[in-house]
Parts: sequence; structure tokens; C-alpha cells
Amino acid sequence: MPYDPGAINLDDKFSKFSKHWSPHIIAQVNDLHIKSVKVQGEFVWHRHEDTDELFLVHKGKLTIKYRDRNVTLGAGELHVIPKGVEHKPIAAEECEILLIEPAGTINTGDAGGELTAHEEPRI
Repeated sequence: MPYDPGAINLDDKFSKFSKHWSPHIIAQVNDLHIKSVKVQGEFVWHRHEDTDELFLVHKGKLTIKYRDRNVTLGAGELHVIPKGVEHKPIAAEECEILLIEPAGTINTGDAGGELTAHEEPRI
């Protein structure tokens, strides 16, 4: 019989932490991590040279800035950022998002800096 971990409740997962811009791994699908992240304010301009990145808004409103346009997402909406494309997430108020990306993807991509998550705990 295949392993069945049961349902993952997103509200429960988001209630377990408060730090912004700090991803938490909540599930894994093959080589992809599903991460919960609370965001507020501005992140850094960055790119991921080798992978696409999927943002799905659970609660709140998120803007993905590109150099030539903005994409604004509300609850229940998702957006895929193509690999190699520079972007900057912004949330005026606290926003809860899910990220889907290959295991080992660094949140700040090529930018590094103080917002780099050196450890992504499983919750």
C-alpha cells in the first residue's frame, strides 16, 4: 500500500511561523519542494538561472516586479517566473504564498545577501 501522509492544512502550516521571507518546506513532489512563505515589504532583485519558479498566493496580495512590467496576484492566483528572468516580489501588507521549485533552490537566486535563507525547515 502506498504511503499516505494525509491532508496538509495550509492555515495550520502558516500558523507555525511569523518571520517574513523565510521559506518552510511543507511537502515534496519528486525533486520539487513545496514551500510556505510569509512575505511583507520588498524582496531583492534576483534571478534563478537554472529553474522556473512558481508563486501561488494563499492569502493577501503580491506583486512580482519585472524590469518592464508588474504582475499582481491575489488569493488563489499563481504565476510562473521563467528561469533566468530578473524579478522582485513585493507585498504592501503581509501575504502568504506557496513556492514550488526544485529542491535546493536558493531564495535570493544570484543576488545573495541578508535575506538568503540558509536553512529551510520542514514544518
